[in-house]
Amino acid sequence: MKRQLVNPPRTRALYDQSHFSQAVRVGDLIWVSGHVGIDPDTLRPAVGMAAQARFAFDGVRNVLKAAGAGLADTVELTTFHIDLRGADGAADIAEFTQVKGECFPDRYPAWTAVGGTQSARPELLVEIRAVAMAGSG
Repeated sequence: MKRQLVNPPRTRALYDQSHFSQAVRVGDLIWVSGHVGIDPDTLRPAVGMAAQARFAFDGVRNVLKAAGAGLADTVELTTFHIDLRGADGAADIAEFTQVKGECFPDRYPAWTAVGGTQSARPELLVEIRAVAMAGSG
C-alpha cells in the first residue's frame, strides 16, 4: 500500500509553509491532522467554544471528504482543550460535547480529551484530530 497525502486545494499554502499534510491515507485508514476553530473565509478564530468546535469539525469533515471518507467513518477523535472546565466549571466541555453530538449522533468514535495550557494562537480553545477507516460508516 502506498501513502497518499491529502491536501485540499484551499490548504495548499499551509502544506507548503508548515510542512505537514491535512491527512495521510494508507489503504482505508486516514489520519487527519488537528483542526482549529478558525473561519476559513476570514482566517479569524470564531468566538466561543461552540462556534470554534463547529469550524474545527467542518475542517475535519472537508479533509475526510477529500480523502474519500466522511465523519461517519471516524473511529477515533483526540481533542485538545485549553480549558476543559470553563469559567463555571463545566461550560467549555459541555458546549464542545453538544457540538460533537451533532456531528456524531450515533455510532460514536473513541474519544480522548486532553487539557493543555496553550494553543498556536491565544484565542483558540480547541483542536481536533481524527482517525478514520474509509467505508466503515
